[in-house]
Amino acid sequence: MSSGMGKVVCVTGGLGYIAFWLVKLLLHRGYTVRATVRDTADPKKTLHLQALDGAKDRLHLFKASLLEEGSFDAAIAGSDCVFHTASPFYHNVKDPKAELLDPAVNGTLNVLRSCKKASIKRVIITSSMAAVAYNGKPRTPDVVVDETWFSSAEVCEKNEQWYVLSKTLAEEAAWKFANDNGFEIVTINPAMVIGPLLQPTLNTSAEAILKFINGSSSTYPNFSFGWINVKDVALAHILAYEVPSANGRYCMVERVAHHSEIVKIIHEMYPNFPVPEKCADDAPFVPIYQVSKDKIRSLGMELIPLETSLKETIESLREKGFVTSESSHL
Repeated sequence: MSSGMGKVVCVTGGLGYIAFWLVKLLLHRGYTVRATVRDTADPKKTLHLQALDGAKDRLHLFKASLLEEGSFDAAIAGSDCVFHTASPFYHNVKDPKAELLDPAVNGTLNVLRSCKKASIKRVIITSSMAAVAYNGKPRTPDVVVDETWFSSAEVCEKNEQWYVLSKTLAEEAAWKFANDNGFEIVTINPAMVIGPLLQPTLNTSAEAILKFINGSSSTYPNFSFGWINVKDVALAHILAYEVPSANGRYCMVERVAHHSEIVKIIHEMYPNFPVPEKCADDAPFVPIYQVSKDKIRSLGMELIPLETSLKETIESLREKGFVTSESSHL
């Protein structure tokens, strides 16, 4: 693949789970990649990124911070396209505004202002299904969620869903900025992203799977989530740039599954893992729903099945030493 030969692209938040895969695939396609990180001087953090195939000649690291005005200018100036993936994702938030909302919203606007200065034609933004599906409408097996759905800030605030709110407000701000300033953005809206880990640290979504297999949890939460493979998410970002007709938003969900189904699939593949056997509450299971794949298929993509994604996640957790052996507890 050499579709990116001679082209320079910028990836913000280069050490993130999705960004790592995005950088890997971009290098594989021949692009020269400028990746922003918060600290270029910490070799422990950047070593794995610099070890990717092609990185020696075509990967350049730039220091930038979401809340530092203008800090993305240098990385973005002279780029053909910008992939904005940087945004915090974690639970147990003490100060939602400082930890999630400000970095997500102001960070996005900071990056977009740098894009405007550099006259970037198309910006691909990593949004989330969090910005799509949380609006108080019923989500049941016969409901199909698609790109016309937008989450409601009011609903998120009322339910104290701070991460969901951060992605909702950040995407709203991005569309408004793009419309006001006359340039093109495309958003990629993945659900829970799993699959192989390239980075040495544990990310939030892989940690959710780890808790199911390491004996640390005797129950599974009563939740239904959409699931998607990280390799598909990274590829969708690239196609959103390479395919001229790409536009608007792209929901990325291979399938919506309740945690009970996730546990069942894992148990069938790895019978010795101490997976939780009962739900955390006695309430009826939160229903699953459907997510339209029509738009993502228009980019020529077929999504990796959930079973494969779970297997890849678990094998990767093993390889990285997060799981010691099948039947042991960590």
